[in-house]
Amino acid sequence: MTRFKYTVGPWNVAEGTDVYGPPTRQPLAMREKVARFAEMGFSAIQFHDDDAVPDIASKSVAQIEDEAHELRALLDSLGVGCEFVAPRLWFDPAFKDGAYTAPKKEDWERAMWRTERSIDIANILGADLVVLWLAREGTLCMESKPPVAMIRQLVRSLDRMLAYDDHVRIAIEPKPNEPIDRSYAGTAGHAIALGDMTADPSRCGILVESAHSVLAGLDPTHDMAFGLASGKLFSVHLNDQNGMKFDQDKIFGSESLRSAFNQIKLLVDNDYGSNGECIGLDVKAMRSTGDRFGFKHLENSLRVVRLMEDKAALYDQSVVDSLVAEDDYEGLEMYILELLLGV
Repeated sequence: MTRFKYTVGPWNVAEGTDVYGPPTRQPLAMREKVARFAEMGFSAIQFHDDDAVPDIASKSVAQIEDEAHELRALLDSLGVGCEFVAPRLWFDPAFKDGAYTAPKKEDWERAMWRTERSIDIANILGADLVVLWLAREGTLCMESKPPVAMIRQLVRSLDRMLAYDDHVRIAIEPKPNEPIDRSYAGTAGHAIALGDMTADPSRCGILVESAHSVLAGLDPTHDMAFGLASGKLFSVHLNDQNGMKFDQDKIFGSESLRSAFNQIKLLVDNDYGSNGECIGLDVKAMRSTGDRFGFKHLENSLRVVRLMEDKAALYDQSVVDSLVAEDDYEGLEMYILELLLGV
């Protein structure tokens, strides 16, 4: 029996496109991806609203609900669920200067319409969680929007979501940069604070992504720890990141095995998942990877998580306590390194 339930999104099997070049792999249909995820043992799938209902902005509420029911039937036939739905607002040109912090009221209303449709889709797919990556909630031009007013508008947006559905939970996924370079909620602390400013903080939490913490110059383990300590860690996205560059979504542990170990040890030690929380793998195959290896990054990440579970089981707290009692921090350093190296 596995300790954790794992989830993945269809965007995690991508074609290798980046801002500097075109696709390097052939596209796969949604049905093919989801079927393969089920075969790999994933418990549930993550969806953007327009993953679940393509071209969602052009469709009526009735059409959106009909297509969501069709997707639910597919998931049920494969024996997988849905972890969350996330409105993909940053792709719409109307939100080029923010969605929930759009300076024009008609654009804000459009963003709320999309978000309410995401909540509808989540309900149909059997999920109570909506994830918000506040990708453009900030500014490229500091003086273009008054920040205090915009942060309050962001809170009003969260309150409207909470009022729309009495059972929906909101997880904010913080990221300090890209595509916006001045984010209003760039860290886990900002995201927790935003939730605490709403009418119902108990339904507001965070999704910590390893790479996003690294991009903020922070430690993913401590961001997760703050979420756990406050009862706000609704989900995690495990991946890795080579320094403060663009968001790389590398396989978990590929850059820092010690960080990967500490993240998994934290989740194990604090019984993460006992309330239904999932581990999401937000990883993408390298652009140089060939088509026939297009799912291997997911297999590798699952393998690393399980290896780190084994390492966490070998960790001896009494050894650590004795080394700390003697102020032998060099000995502690080597104890961890030897544990990870299998010495």
